[in-house]
Amino acid sequence: TPLIRAWPGESQHKRAVYGLDVLASIGSDIALMLLNGIAQKIKFAALQEHASDKINMVAKNRGLTMAELEDRLAPDLGLDINGSLTLDFGPRQFTVGFDETLKPMVRDANGKVLKDLPKPNQSDDKTLATDAVNLFKQLKKDVRAIASQQIDRLEQAMCQRRRWTTEQFRLFMVEHPLVRHLTRRLLWGVYTEENTLIACFRVAEDSTYSDMQDELFTLPAGNIGIPHMLEIPPESAAAFRQIYADYELLPPFQQLDRGSYRLADNEQNTHELTRWSGRLCQAGRIVGLVRRGWQRLEESGSVYAMRKSTPYGDLELETEHFSLIYGETGYGDLLPVESVKITSPDDRYGKQPLLTFSMLDDITASELINDIESLFD
Repeated sequence: TPLIRAWPGESQHKRAVYGLDVLASIGSDIALMLLNGIAQKIKFAALQEHASDKINMVAKNRGLTMAELEDRLAPDLGLDINGSLTLDFGPRQFTVGFDETLKPMVRDANGKVLKDLPKPNQSDDKTLATDAVNLFKQLKKDVRAIASQQIDRLEQAMCQRRRWTTEQFRLFMVEHPLVRHLTRRLLWGVYTEENTLIACFRVAEDSTYSDMQDELFTLPAGNIGIPHMLEIPPESAAAFRQIYADYELLPPFQQLDRGSYRLADNEQNTHELTRWSGRLCQAGRIVGLVRRGWQRLEESGSVYAMRKSTPYGDLELETEHFSLIYGETGYGDLLPVESVKITSPDDRYGKQPLLTFSMLDDITASELINDIESLFD
């Protein structure tokens, strides 16, 4: 896919589109995962739209939502059922696991974490060691291509309050060889049919569940989700923070230490937020909002806004027009933010009644502010 991503910038858009068609026709989980990665993040809007159309068609043909398809596209990278990989040098064996960013970690036979996979020595089996080194190189390459995509989709699942059945949770989160490394670093919640959080739990290394006292927890009836900080009881948050600290488990993204925000009283009944008006941020930060579920709005190759869809309406971040394609703007160039508006997704001609930010629930409002504040970190 690096070639597909680069071709539009080399005036080879048609070749890039053909490359997307090839990925879609291959149809393997890895090919579709790479196609989905382009649909989510690439600096060429036309190619991104084509990739998005292709992956949405795949989801529709399989009778799945995009989120459900992404669950099924998470690659196992050849890991065993425990989520690890054994590298055999003959006399020496090493085990590969993963940290909170899905970066591979190598341990020796005694469980000690090494800085990297050691080089083969004269006592090692030359053939086995060579194969193991090549296998590790390929693993690092593969996981580098998909790590941020897996982390981002779980963060968006929290922000969008996605739910899984207990069976889906077990299959796609707890038992998945790769995703399990992220699952056990997050706090999970059980929800009623009315979407009310009734219990928090974590997934232990042996795939059992534990409560805030770090005791065995049996899942009650309900759906499973990743609770947002605004809905986690303070005593539960404090207890689980301590547990994760004791086990030295870092989260893949901010959850228990996530900042929370509220709209001011005078912002509730308006359709436009101007609290950031005139503040400067890097162009790269603006387009980087795609990792948080935003899409670029472009005209004649220039970005003029970012859009994020919510159940309540579309959010649009308006900025000064800029173009990254033709080198007019660099990723580090500073641009002024203008405002954030809420609009009806069907209101193309401004004829629908104005929506106001009072329609947003607390979590959606907090995440909107969190997204924009991230531009200035």
